[in-house]
Amino acid sequence: MSAIIKREMYSYFCSPMAYVVMAIFLFFSGLFFSFICLGNSTSELTYVFTNMFLVTIFLTPIMCMRLLSDEQRLRTDQALLTSPVSIFEIVIGKFFSACLLYIICMVIFLIYGFTISFFVTPSWSVILCNCLGLLLLGSTLISIDLFLSSLTESQMIAAITGFAAGLFVYLLDNVSSAISVTFIQKALNAVSFLSHYQNFTIGLLSLADVIFFLSITALFIFLTIRVIEKKRWS
Repeated sequence: MSAIIKREMYSYFCSPMAYVVMAIFLFFSGLFFSFICLGNSTSELTYVFTNMFLVTIFLTPIMCMRLLSDEQRLRTDQALLTSPVSIFEIVIGKFFSACLLYIICMVIFLIYGFTISFFVTPSWSVILCNCLGLLLLGSTLISIDLFLSSLTESQMIAAITGFAAGLFVYLLDNVSSAISVTFIQKALNAVSFLSHYQNFTIGLLSLADVIFFLSITALFIFLTIRVIEKKRWS
């Protein structure tokens, strides 16, 4: 699995991909931090992390669009599947490589916390809770985008479907509020990414929210493994 992670990280940083992702992430996080925190002289990072929800939705498809689709397009998937590595290790390796790039981007929030500490004493527990929420959100979206990448040979289709899935996740609360049927509304609220994520942004660490994101992540990793297994034997 470590070989898969090294291979993917090398691929990320030997192409413009990693630098584009990091540039977009740092640009928007810096923009939000400047306007919300520095502009209003506040140490509250809640609104910064809330705005990063939408940024993450559009970044993760870019990070994942080539992970499995490119293997199929270049016909390197057969060599990968016949290597002494299990399908589980292949999928997990690619998943962790994308998560590692995402974590590298998130380091900037620790720098923002230290910047705030020059003026006031920041609430590190709230900042770390926000970081955990953003990490769980990102890893869940990465697992969904990885699954979508396994369904096609086209990077473009993988990216577009990833954007569509992210947009659906983002608009789920609006869909829920527009439905008058109570049990459907409750069901949609229960799977709302934004509702579970917002608890982290206010510094509320709930086991239910952590389990929600981990469960969705595990589900889509399992589905990705099943898709690859089906293609392997077909």
